[in-house]
Amino acid sequence: MTDARLAGIAPEVFAAAARRVMARCDELARVTADDGAITRVYLSPEHARVNRLAAEWMREVGMTTRQDPAGNQLGRLAAADPDAPALMLGSHLDTVIDAGRFDGIIGVLMAIEVVRVLRVPGAVDGSWRSPFPFAIEVAAFSDEEGTRFGKALLGSSAVAGAWDDDWWALTDSDGITLREAYREFGLDPGRIGEAARTGDQLVGYLEAHIEQGPELDRRGEALAVVSSIASARRFQLTVEGEARHAGGTPYDMRRDALLGASEAALAVERICAAEHHIIGTVGRLEAFPGAVNVVPGEARFSLDLRGEFDEARDRVWQSLSRELDEIMGRRGLRWSAREMHSAPALFCDPLLQDVVRAGIGSTLGSRPAEPITLFSPAGHDGMTIGSVAPVGMLFLRNPDGISHHPDEAVSVADVAVGLRAFAEAVAHLGAEPAR
Repeated sequence: MTDARLAGIAPEVFAAAARRVMARCDELARVTADDGAITRVYLSPEHARVNRLAAEWMREVGMTTRQDPAGNQLGRLAAADPDAPALMLGSHLDTVIDAGRFDGIIGVLMAIEVVRVLRVPGAVDGSWRSPFPFAIEVAAFSDEEGTRFGKALLGSSAVAGAWDDDWWALTDSDGITLREAYREFGLDPGRIGEAARTGDQLVGYLEAHIEQGPELDRRGEALAVVSSIASARRFQLTVEGEARHAGGTPYDMRRDALLGASEAALAVERICAAEHHIIGTVGRLEAFPGAVNVVPGEARFSLDLRGEFDEARDRVWQSLSRELDEIMGRRGLRWSAREMHSAPALFCDPLLQDVVRAGIGSTLGSRPAEPITLFSPAGHDGMTIGSVAPVGMLFLRNPDGISHHPDEAVSVADVAVGLRAFAEAVAHLGAEPAR
């Protein structure tokens, strides 16, 4: 059912907003550290430039803006009560290396357009305000991907009050510490606690995002309700063998670390593929000393392990550990693992799932189909925000499920229907009795 506030809005309004979103995705894609590719990392000059653009677009729709002490760009459309808590909408503006132009970015830009659609005239000074008993905030988070310092969700962790002072010692590929990068960016590490929000300041967090998977495309549907966000653990594994002459060392004397790591990578695929909603990925593999005529004496590889439920994820890690013991023991190798990241599964709030479902339902017209509900194997800022506020998510169709790649795509038509659904979800929440 369409909310009364949106019933009279012509489809062309959402179509025009969708075209604006797509054009701005193109504009942000030009803000990159790499020629011919989109790369935009935390606390970089490119980060500063996209924050300035986002702030400009937030002010255009009547929001007041600020950059918080973690480098997140925030906009606020106040409610009639200036002390009212806020519904936060948004996503992130940072990217992986050689990224697509929609992951995260489209959620920030759609949130700004939802504010444009829902805002109402405020006081006589020509300002705009939220029509609901809550303010609306748009958050452009600054480091969801963790590309620069190897630790994901830094920006949203600061907002959730989950900052760990050990992170200040993290370094990038140039040896610059996170603390040094903060100062170079113009932020004060001593003020990081001021970025934190509390539960009484937020009524919830809603995010629109491309699916980053093929399920909607396979089903021929544009939108889905997200039920939960995957739990995740990331490891750096090291295999130790013995470096010896490639020509002079018989096979029965070799302790080849690269072959042990390669067999371990195949075991990750085999074990995880046999499980329900468990995904294991070896994304990086290095061999040392790395000479063409030397048996590798050491190998290092990454493991990204995700699951719908924490318990199943951890059980699979134990199975993998036993398998690595067997592989390395058989090959005369040693292995060790260092955990780089751990995040529990986040289950979306039932009420926010309901309002997103109602928003999608309002776009289906006379079709009797129930909106699709999907689990998200990809991580999102909501994983951390969920510790201080209820979280809900809307997925948009992502053709062929291609993401974290230049061919990442979404259609203007799907963005238009997604904008209506997202605005309807906010309006349905505004009509709910206070919790």
